[in-house]
Amino acid sequence: MIYRFRVILDNDTKEDIFRDIEIRMTDTLEDLHNSIVQAFGFDGSEMASFYLSDDDWTQGEEISLFDVSDSMDSVRLMNESILDDTVHKKQTKLIYIYDFLSMWTFFVELAEIVDEEAGIDYPNLMFVHGQIPDAAPDKVFEAEDDDFDLDDYDDDFDVEDYDNLDFDENWN
Repeated sequence: MIYRFRVILDNDTKEDIFRDIEIRMTDTLEDLHNSIVQAFGFDGSEMASFYLSDDDWTQGEEISLFDVSDSMDSVRLMNESILDDTVHKKQTKLIYIYDFLSMWTFFVELAEIVDEEAGIDYPNLMFVHGQIPDAAPDKVFEAEDDDFDLDDYDDDFDVEDYDNLDFDENWN
């Protein structure tokens, strides 16, 4: 079976920028990563990650290109994650971030599952719409109004006032 993905650049421009990619459901997320990199004209030298997402595009579990963690916890890796085990009819959305300094951010959605066609090489770039800008779109990080209340914080807190801090400075 073949997965058809629509990969949309998260940007604030008037023009939509997306690519439609076909890939075998037995391929890995690393194969999908390589297809996205090629489809958008990146050189592939930067770090990238996929994130599971719900219907509201909330970022969930990370699936990384490489394990760069210092912890004993194992990190889920793209080359070990088969598409069919990660994306399916009940889990259709992923967030893809390429180059963590520039933060190229893409919404990846499983659009259709179809039969493999003879004579087509997969992965297959089906459709291209829009030109990618020279630089990643700026990200605006905003909190919802009810996420926190600045009145809850003590504005008179003095970090230089060591005598009134609530800890033992000779703790070690």
